Amino acid sequence: MKMIRFPDGTTVPALGQGTWMMAEDPARRSDEIAALREGLSLGLPLIDTAEMYADGESERLVGEAIAGVRDEVFLVSKAYPQNASRDRLPRACEASLDRLGTDRLDLYLLHWRGNVPLAETIEAMERLVAAGKILRWGVSNLDTDDMAEFIASGGEECQTDQILYNLTRRGPEYDLIPWLARHQMPVMAYSPVEQGRLVAHPGLAQMAVERDATPAQLALAWLLARDGILPIPKAGSIAHVRDNRAALDLTLSEAELRRLDDLFPPPRGPEPLAML
Repeated sequence: MKMIRFPDGTTVPALGQGTWMMAEDPARRSDEIAALREGLSLGLPLIDTAEMYADGESERLVGEAIAGVRDEVFLVSKAYPQNASRDRLPRACEASLDRLGTDRLDLYLLHWRGNVPLAETIEAMERLVAAGKILRWGVSNLDTDDMAEFIASGGEECQTDQILYNLTRRGPEYDLIPWLARHQMPVMAYSPVEQGRLVAHPGLAQMAVERDATPAQLALAWLLARDGILPIPKAGSIAHVRDNRAALDLTLSEAELRRLDDLFPPPRGPEPLAML
């Protein structure tokens, strides 16, 4: 299985499990928990969540899904920017740990940039590492200039930048992804299938028919073919997570990659980082 390496040397499989918009419908709760557990059994240990998702209910759902198997999981959560100060971040982290039913996070991210000075957030993250509450930390939704400022503010221990990146959102390829690669930081790609909208693209659908795959699997395989990219698709059912896992076994030819470039052209210049 393809692996992704963080700057501190930690490695994880190149496909994770996202939970954005999970835990919002109580009727789907048992299916979503089963999907996360199935993902773990299929060798996808990275689970990403956030205090924002479903007002913390996503973390509670993840906590239930990983009960009894916590040590098999690479657990990621994210803090609101207003909670990223030296006083509030410890409380936000403790609340996340309580909802998740664990004593530590493997990776803790600043969800997006707010008004708290970056240096203060870095200090707060390092204190959480020293306290054993988190093992490593990173950011989300920071563009190239933000990342440069973050490193200049003392953020050399940053492990990743989680961003919106997929076939229809290729802007980061122009400057942000090369910047991250130079600093040996992998990209965590959220909404890798554009919240399901990519599956309706006629060109991608035609390619999927030819490959006896689904459009979503092709979109994931395209990301997985790229260096340092870790997509985190959401799957709300066992069948869905199995389909996602199958993308790891789908190898795209050079001709297919060129065809995807024709369907979804790379950027010709810098573009502001998009967010959903």
